[in-house]
Amino acid sequence: MSLTILIVAVVLLVALGVAVVVMRRPSGREGPGSSPSSSATGTLPRPAPAATGAPTRAPAREGLGARVRSLLGGRAATDEDWKALEDLLIRSDVGPAVAADLTRRVRERYTPDADLEEILVSQITEELEGDPGLADGDGDLAVWMVVGVNGAGKTTTIGKLAVRLASEGRAVSLAGSDTFRAAASEQLDVWAKRSDANLVSQQRGADPGSVAFDAVESARARGSDVLIVDTAGRLHTRTPLMDELAKVRRVLERAAGGVDETLLVLDATTGQNGIAQARAFTDAVEVTGVVLAKMDGTAKGGIVLAVRGELGVPVKLVGTGEGPGDLEPFDASAFADRLVRG
Repeated sequence: MSLTILIVAVVLLVALGVAVVVMRRPSGREGPGSSPSSSATGTLPRPAPAATGAPTRAPAREGLGARVRSLLGGRAATDEDWKALEDLLIRSDVGPAVAADLTRRVRERYTPDADLEEILVSQITEELEGDPGLADGDGDLAVWMVVGVNGAGKTTTIGKLAVRLASEGRAVSLAGSDTFRAAASEQLDVWAKRSDANLVSQQRGADPGSVAFDAVESARARGSDVLIVDTAGRLHTRTPLMDELAKVRRVLERAAGGVDETLLVLDATTGQNGIAQARAFTDAVEVTGVVLAKMDGTAKGGIVLAVRGELGVPVKLVGTGEGPGDLEPFDASAFADRLVRG
């Protein structure tokens, strides 16, 4: 009897051991937190195949022209269509007020057989054309002051402008009144050599107004046609810095008898923040024109319309690249065509 019990006990123990081994073997299925079955062989699991037709990347963002073309397909427009056009213009940095006015004028001219793109280009051109070019000083020394926020591209714009003027046979002087940024005068010196311009600068930390005053005296002594004054970049929200900029302008007015142009350099990729910049600089130093820099880096640039429509400040120059020749007088028709058609 005892032998029988012993045999039964052994059998039960063997069965229990087999059950434990089976339970510990991988099942081939992966649950949350479990290791894939292939890890037992040292291989990595293959990723599951993507569903047929699933996109591998986001589609490229359409430009304003493509979206305008898809808006109306030769049919009568509804109020919702015109609201959609207004929204498209706002998203292109045109600004709410100008977008509403522009949409109204386009709507007045539109018929189902008309080309909506062509009407829009025409209306934008009419909005922007007819502004005067750069003031030349009426035969005397023309003084141009260049302002803007940090990183907008002021010094590069000045350099390209000096190269352009030199190519036209103008004698140019440059004033390095940005005495705070490291290497500002060195950067301006490189551009001065490219354009054979006279450069007036002082040591870092010098009074910007003093540099501006000396530059006027030097430019006149050398018989320069144009003096371009570089200024330190500053946030338009910093009142003390804006007050200092206004002081530089007052020094130039006393020394030269007036400032012919105060050019605000705006980064074309800035968007609607450009309006706040333009308003602050206009209040401080009476901005007479905008230079739209880095137009090659954006498909937008509608900020031109916003600044012109809300502040009455025209765009006078456009930067289209990094090269010395990549600065052009603003062309309303070409700009409108690029903004709408891309």
